[in-house]
Amino acid sequence: MDTVSKQKRSEIMSRIKSRDSKIETLFRKELWKRGFRYRKNSGKYFGKPDIVLKQRKVVIFVDSCFWHGCKKHCRIPTARKIYWTQKITRNIARDKEVSWYYKKQGWKAFRIWEHDLPKKVTKIIEQI
Repeated sequence: MDTVSKQKRSEIMSRIKSRDSKIETLFRKELWKRGFRYRKNSGKYFGKPDIVLKQRKVVIFVDSCFWHGCKKHCRIPTARKIYWTQKITRNIARDKEVSWYYKKQGWKAFRIWEHDLPKKVTKIIEQI
């Protein structure tokens, strides 16, 4: 059973943003400082990547631990467990499909976990 009312849960969930999260903004600022120019959340690309570096044929996805099923940090809520398990499993499958698509097209797809960003942002950008 949920610990809050349906109306309150709806209000909480409506505040979850699909773009411009704190972790995305942090990463984009670092990219910009280092001279990378990019497109953000472009709907023209399959899977709607968070960042597209078209000249380098690179797409970057900044994945949150909960929504993308991080093995270290994702904790499935006890309320509606079946729903959340299916939802996160579908997200993981979609992530694999999108990554495979870009690999097939000759692009590089980077997936960055939110827990890696604050500490390893420099190392991640060097890899890109």
